[in-house]
Amino acid sequence: MGLCQRWRRLRLPGLQACGLHTAAVPSPPHWLVERLGLFEELWAAQVKRLKSMAQKEHRTIRISLPGGQNVEAVAWNTTPYQLAQQISSTLAHTAVAAQVNGEPYDLERPLETDSDLRFLTFDSAEGKAVFWHSSTHVLGAAAEQLLGAILCRGPSTECGFYHDFFLGKERTIRGSELPVLERICQELAAAAQPFRRLEVSKDQLCRLFKDNPFKLRLIEEKVTGPTATVYGCGMLVDLCRGPHLRHTGQIGGLKLLTNSSSLWRSSGTPETLQRVSGVSFPTAEELRAWEERREEAELRDHRRIGKEQELFFFHELSPGSCFFLPRGTRVYNALVSFIRAEYTRRGFSEVKTPTLFSTKLWELSGHWQHYQEDMFALQPPGSQRDHPASHPTDTLALKPMNCPAHCLMFAHRPRSWRELPLRLADFGALHRAEASGSLGGLTRLRCFQQDDAHIFCAPDQLAAEIRGSLDFLRAVYAVLGFSFRLALSTRPPGFLGEPCLWDQAEQVLQQALEEFGEPWDLSPGDGAFYGPKIDVHLRDALGRPHQCGTIQLDFQLPLRFDLQYKGQAGTLERPVLIHRAVLGSVERMLGVLAESCAGKWPLWLSPFQVMVIPVATEQEEYAREAQQSLQAAGLVGDLDADATLTLSRRVRRAQLAKYNFQFVVGQKEQSKRTVNIRTRDNRRLGERGLTEAVGRLLELQSTRVPNAEEIF
Repeated sequence: MGLCQRWRRLRLPGLQACGLHTAAVPSPPHWLVERLGLFEELWAAQVKRLKSMAQKEHRTIRISLPGGQNVEAVAWNTTPYQLAQQISSTLAHTAVAAQVNGEPYDLERPLETDSDLRFLTFDSAEGKAVFWHSSTHVLGAAAEQLLGAILCRGPSTECGFYHDFFLGKERTIRGSELPVLERICQELAAAAQPFRRLEVSKDQLCRLFKDNPFKLRLIEEKVTGPTATVYGCGMLVDLCRGPHLRHTGQIGGLKLLTNSSSLWRSSGTPETLQRVSGVSFPTAEELRAWEERREEAELRDHRRIGKEQELFFFHELSPGSCFFLPRGTRVYNALVSFIRAEYTRRGFSEVKTPTLFSTKLWELSGHWQHYQEDMFALQPPGSQRDHPASHPTDTLALKPMNCPAHCLMFAHRPRSWRELPLRLADFGALHRAEASGSLGGLTRLRCFQQDDAHIFCAPDQLAAEIRGSLDFLRAVYAVLGFSFRLALSTRPPGFLGEPCLWDQAEQVLQQALEEFGEPWDLSPGDGAFYGPKIDVHLRDALGRPHQCGTIQLDFQLPLRFDLQYKGQAGTLERPVLIHRAVLGSVERMLGVLAESCAGKWPLWLSPFQVMVIPVATEQEEYAREAQQSLQAAGLVGDLDADATLTLSRRVRRAQLAKYNFQFVVGQKEQSKRTVNIRTRDNRRLGERGLTEAVGRLLELQSTRVPNAEEIF
């Protein structure tokens, strides 16, 4: 089928009738024709080259499968998909990609040598990443066809995928255009277009993408070897490492979700891009099930709960920052107080450090080289006037993390082995220059606080401190009601330091995880640039994953800051640094908790603990006395003395507002100085003395039980 014929076939009838102002044209643009023509030419050459290689290198290789099974294959001929077919038709149908010797691999790519082979399905995190990455290529193809988009980047995410593209300086994508873009994606998926992997030289890359300045910048910055890979799919050709699905027909259900702006932040002039996000599944049934879960999640959206319960709000005059109202501040402070209590019990010392530092600090720590684009930098007032160009003043930057400041704190005087482990905790405000398109409620902010702590310890104390940090995580998540899974993330490309130090650190973390007894996964290459880490993925009441806590080993910062202490033998020794957080961002954790409990806060966190309701106006004075007793004890006590509503209406209003308890006081309760107690689920607990009831609430609050209403 010719290119123009394929283009017309995939254009949707009635597109112009929908009234959208798009860049769709009746024939493909010249740059797409040239790009696809060059791809086909290079593809034909690669097919010929691989055929020659298969004949020249014809030999038997051994393939190790999961479970210890070994099979024979033919080098440069047998593909993982063919082996999956031999194992079972179900596996061949559900596999989305392979892992060959631990590396991601296309199912249709011939095996080259003896290999350990594993198959990835959509059920695994790695399989979802491949599936959603392939889906973003489909979205990119649709954006080229419908909008005339210049594609920039399109990764998978934890919950789906997105694609950033450029439409010009004035053009944006409207929400009303998403349904049409989605329909084109579905047409492309139904066409079962194969994904074709092509290895090309850097010069050939530049020829393929000569009309896309964004890809040319990526090629210049990211392609460091003599060759790289591109993938063709239908009329789309894109720079990509892969792997991908065998064909687009494996995408059984696809839905586009949001459109927003984002910022191109590679080298060169920043450009405003358009971002479209989506999600996809192997079957339409799985998509429908996801949509049902999403409807439930929307009812629990923390932004909705925050507005309804008057916990917090956002304002355009401070983008990426949250305004916490009194009720929200109570929840926030309760979380921080919980961690502070654990700090006291576990031997941490809370400190305060500055917010603004010279960029010399970040250069020393290595963050300026790796993190500069995510930091807010500024010049001091009057710097141009007071400091001539020949003697420029320091650039200052708001801190995005606390670790360099804690290193300065450790180094400000001589240290002894007797002080170790030194555990420093800091709730200081952090600032990160997140792109406006990535901001989303409390989950991604530019200004936030972490339960951030750093442990400086001797090497022989390291294992015990890691075990203590893991126990800290388990204790806190048990109270919050979260299950969790751990992942060991090893050294990434561009890591700092010596490989032998990384090997040592990874072994320590792996041993601690094995002794901890909880299930864990290996995430190769996902470590921080300064050290390996244990990431903590918790699951909320809807089963959704959230990455909040972390434990990170760091042998680099002690070297960079020349941190030393006098050891038992009297010689200077180097400490090891552990970065750890349990909640992570306090703001994000508050949002996760709001959605997990659907706004029905446990008593110890609740901004709606007790509503006092007088039966009649004659009991209003005693009701106020009961309210004051609650407030004097540090509890939340509100009063509903609205005489225009019946008692039952006021009780129901309090229950709908999710007050944990209602204290109803009538003439009998007033005379006996008691309260009649109900819960938000309308359980009637009966009459209790006011003092007794307040005391019991304090007991339940201090023990942080999740079910105070049931065990009152």
